Amino acid sequence: MIINLIFLIETPKMTNKDKFALSSDLISELLTGMRLRGVQYRRIQTGPSFGLGFEDKPGHAYFHFLAVGTAFLRTDDGELHELSAGSAVFIPQGGRHQLLSDAKVSFQSIDTFDAAPLGEAVSGVDTCPSTHPTPSAVIFYGCMEFDLGGMQGLGKLMPTVMVADTLGDRYPGLLPMLDSMKREICAGRIGFAGILARLAEVAAAMMVRGWIESGCENASGLVAALRDPRLARAILALHRQPGREWTVAELAAESHVSRSVFAQRFQTTIGVPPLRYATELRMRLANQWLTQERVSIDVVAQRLGYTSQAAFSRAFKRVIGKPPGASRQMHS
Repeated sequence: MIINLIFLIETPKMTNKDKFALSSDLISELLTGMRLRGVQYRRIQTGPSFGLGFEDKPGHAYFHFLAVGTAFLRTDDGELHELSAGSAVFIPQGGRHQLLSDAKVSFQSIDTFDAAPLGEAVSGVDTCPSTHPTPSAVIFYGCMEFDLGGMQGLGKLMPTVMVADTLGDRYPGLLPMLDSMKREICAGRIGFAGILARLAEVAAAMMVRGWIESGCENASGLVAALRDPRLARAILALHRQPGREWTVAELAAESHVSRSVFAQRFQTTIGVPPLRYATELRMRLANQWLTQERVSIDVVAQRLGYTSQAAFSRAFKRVIGKPPGASRQMHS
């Protein structure tokens, strides 16, 4: 299942001046291109002492939900996050980390544990000793392909770890979602595994939306450009019409500034010239259409305004690093 955020989009209430000063149109554009697709799910039951290691997974994200018990999450740089029952964690860049009962406990890779199928791509891992009939901790974990489409650069600006505070206002609507996950985990009703997988993907998507709406924690680069009303108008135009053969003058007109002022401001804020950004945007969208939506190469080329498949393939290889056919085969 692929989660598309279009059904999650709401018009944010920007009453707090610390909120992300973006139009709802631009936030919608940011989110509708995002895709989350789970590739592995595990329901984990542990005893009072446990240490679970998760490897670095570029291009993927991790999601953890602690339904029962307490735990520590330790990132690769040694930072510790204390988790309690009901905590949700999203690791957008798929970085190496561990879930631990205690900061000093040893750990082993999650992939070394025996897993029993529970249905619909979900497996169960039980490390609870026979002397403890009731698990001390119950965790649902997901590893997902994470694609931001045309806004792929935004992923690099996200924090290493997002921990959901369901009592705060950053993640409205997330608490009932997590409550539903807990009920599914504990009840074990028919089809619970597939429902958990879908809930996990939506919960992760809601956490990303909360980060964007709350201001992206003052991230720079693309986020700074999106806060600038003049640059934001041009970026929105590019994302709405990626197949148009834009000129710098036309983008400057969208921003209501002169060509020279626009080009300098765009380069300074984002770090690349406007037309290079436009080309990279096209190729990121093309890669998503080819690999996830299985659109044919010639149709993708036509969508993006290329008059020949050869010209499109050259641009694609220059940006993505491989021909479009090879990229499609890697994801087949």
